[in-house]
Amino acid sequence: MIDFHTTLTPTHGSLYDRGHADSYYSRPPRPHYYPNGTYNGDAITSLTPTQEAEYLAGYYENEANGDKKDWR
Repeated sequence: MIDFHTTLTPTHGSLYDRGHADSYYSRPPRPHYYPNGTYNGDAITSLTPTQEAEYLAGYYENEANGDKKDWR
């Protein structure tokens, strides 16, 4: 298993960042990333198993932390 806490540099638009953001905004998981930063160009959705795991690490870590957008 990959320890993403020690191998990631969670840059804006990265797989980990996108997973975290989707969880934060209470969106369902949809593994993707933007190679040139969030919403700069098309999202990449065809991922390797390792890339998908990186996205899901960001998503589920945020789910475990309970950090959610307050929509009030």
